[in-house]
Amino acid sequence: MDNETQGGPDPAAPAAAHGRSATARPVRLPETPAVLALRHAVRDWLVRFRPAGSTVAVALSGGADSLALTAAAVAEAATVDALVVDHRLQAGSEEVAATAAATARALGCRSVRVLPVEVNGPGGMEAAARTARYDALGRARGELPVLLGHTLDDQAETVLLGLGRGSGARSIQGMAPFDEPWGRPLLNVRRQTTRQFCADLGLVPYEDPHNLSPEFTRVRLRTEVLPLLEDVLGGSAAVALSRTAELLREDNAALDEFAAELLVRAEFGGAGLSCAVLAGAAPAVRRRTVRAWLLARGVRVVTGAHLRAVDDLVVAWRGQGGVAVSGGERGTRLVVVREHGRLTLARATG
Repeated sequence: MDNETQGGPDPAAPAAAHGRSATARPVRLPETPAVLALRHAVRDWLVRFRPAGSTVAVALSGGADSLALTAAAVAEAATVDALVVDHRLQAGSEEVAATAAATARALGCRSVRVLPVEVNGPGGMEAAARTARYDALGRARGELPVLLGHTLDDQAETVLLGLGRGSGARSIQGMAPFDEPWGRPLLNVRRQTTRQFCADLGLVPYEDPHNLSPEFTRVRLRTEVLPLLEDVLGGSAAVALSRTAELLREDNAALDEFAAELLVRAEFGGAGLSCAVLAGAAPAVRRRTVRAWLLARGVRVVTGAHLRAVDDLVVAWRGQGGVAVSGGERGTRLVVVREHGRLTLARATG
């Protein structure tokens, strides 16, 4: 069950420190370079994505990034609701969540909710924790966007993870500043800046031991790979990776628009997609069109191998059989086939 607390105004409350008494009055922030950098980042995000209102929720873990984001959001937004997810993966996690909640109240959040979750499911602990966290935040946010404390350094790590998957431009475009309902105002802010922000305010961030555990790929990227790249490339690797992600998001958005137009033309005239119309398009646009068509029809995952095989049905047709893709009800599978010059999706048993 969620634990909800409300903070009441206390004009006599001192500047916030970790775990001080609750107050709804926002603390006065010092005008240090780190504080100004975060305030400008949050302000720019609000102007860009919340012109009709500036009430937001913030996902607060108690770490430096989310603490700094919460304080900056309270200073820039009209009202802020803090959502603290307790993954319950370590002894004492309840106390960590309670301390983060107390800090949120001291910083001036309108309300604070602690969200205990159960972490289980496929993909290992890291993936299961992420799923549980986002599910809890999604249920608790109401109609508000949820601000997340992902920084430029997190973006660089995400791009490297995508490169390792080797699944194309979409996998290395990184995280978007706003992917409804998730907002990321700090994607151009370095992790060291959020730490300095906390130091400037006297906040003591929680140091999650999982963030130093080498069993997680992202941790090894953070502690081994990126420092080496920064050394080899003269300290510019994380910034360059983040810039690459931003450029790729712009390119992907344009290609998605072209693919949407092609899909309309390819679907005209009958069931499925016209191979003649698809064949006349650039490969990148054609494959995006097929991918969108498959996802819209219940295919759960579209891999690069799927797209290459389906593309061969269009441009390298030799009478070959259909291409099995994921999806379908139990006991059946979905198969893309070419019939009478059109791609259709059929169900096969077995």
